[in-house]
Amino acid sequence: MQITDFAMSWFDLTGKNAIVTGGNTGLGQAFSLALARAGANVFVPSLADDDGTTRSLVEATGARYEFMEADITADGMPAAVVAACVERLGSIDVLVNSAGICPLGEVLEFGRDKWDPTVAVNLTAAFEMSHEAAKFMVPQRSGKIINICSMFSFLGGRMSPAYSATKHGIAGLTKAYCDELAEHGIQVNGIAPGYYATAITTATRSNPDSNRRVLEHIPANRWGETVDLMGTVVFLASRASDYVNGHVLAVDGGYLVR
Repeated sequence: MQITDFAMSWFDLTGKNAIVTGGNTGLGQAFSLALARAGANVFVPSLADDDGTTRSLVEATGARYEFMEADITADGMPAAVVAACVERLGSIDVLVNSAGICPLGEVLEFGRDKWDPTVAVNLTAAFEMSHEAAKFMVPQRSGKIINICSMFSFLGGRMSPAYSATKHGIAGLTKAYCDELAEHGIQVNGIAPGYYATAITTATRSNPDSNRRVLEHIPANRWGETVDLMGTVVFLASRASDYVNGHVLAVDGGYLVR
């Protein structure tokens, strides 16, 4: 392949079909919209659809939006979700494991009532979704699996031991799946967002002391916006990243360097 073969069309996802778990709220919604703007159809499994905002945003790009009411932690549901995507859209080309929860609690107060559901959503569901998607991707010898990791894939996790453990785990799953699926033309990578201005961080951002502590740790000196992640997910879902595999890409404004 020659350097002159490169074209911006390598980022074009027209004709591709993507599953985005947790794809109708927060960062997941940004991933859905980014993929749609690049040309992909989007299939969102979730416990409940949103108010129609995500559908409207996706369909305004000309892409298809398909919703399936689904608890991806339930037995057999990941297989049903992948099968439904293939049935409705024709294939599964991209999987973004974006669904996640983060219950808080001090170590001595943090029990199985918080641990078990966090592992189920953040790690086990991502494993099962990837497992089922790979069954379709291997025969077609192509596919992109994108796991949403975290700063806590690299660091500790004060007040969030289960979240930190699962985000370390999803980074390991990313590498393990790459090790076996790369030879089949499948890329498995992760995105590790830093600190973002979303609903979940409202309390931290509204408190002057906690807001200052976060910003002092970010060389960019600002909270991330959801748009900061959109180019990253398109890159990892597209032909442009065909030789990127088993990597966790931090999109953090430089947080990890301090």
